[in-house]
Amino acid sequence: MTTYVISVPGTFTDTIGASRRDELVRALRPADPHRTQAGNEEDLDVLTVNEDDTFTIRLTVEADSGPHAERDARNLAGSALRAVGLDENSAPLGPAVITGIDSEI
Repeated sequence: MTTYVISVPGTFTDTIGASRRDELVRALRPADPHRTQAGNEEDLDVLTVNEDDTFTIRLTVEADSGPHAERDARNLAGSALRAVGLDENSAPLGPAVITGIDSEI
């Protein structure tokens, strides 16, 4: 198994408040990229929200391949969004992308 840092972009179709953002960050915390070497070095936040309500979720995923890591990251992101009351209509996600592979090399 390999540890991947995956970025999942999306858009909030309505502006969400700071409290809901905080809830989402808490829901994503178990997969926070700061616990990896790459996440620490790059200071990757688990959630970044832009002024135009686009966002990026960055997650750490253990998987046996890149495609599995991307799929698992989208599932984790979707689950966290649903946990705070957002669905695929209120926060559609774009394609997941591998942004780092954690290794001790």
